[in-house]
Amino acid sequence: MTGSLSALLGLEARATSALLWGLVGCLSVLVCVQGYTLLVDPLVPITQALALALVVGSVAAGGAYVLEPRLAAWAANRTTK
Repeated sequence: MTGSLSALLGLEARATSALLWGLVGCLSVLVCVQGYTLLVDPLVPITQALALALVVGSVAAGGAYVLEPRLAAWAANRTTK
């Protein structure tokens, strides 16, 4: 299997990066809910946990897509000073 993930999905690198950050957000929420369930009691049913994870993942993906160019410009500007 050769090529980058962006080429395989047919997306630009910025969109792929945003989708991966959204996936990280989804999985983080699910891990936290599962950990709380194992340690204490079920906080929410699995359907609510999945809905919450989708909301968090969507916000993370949208934020990453919008903020990535600004952060890259800031970092490039910071290193030249």
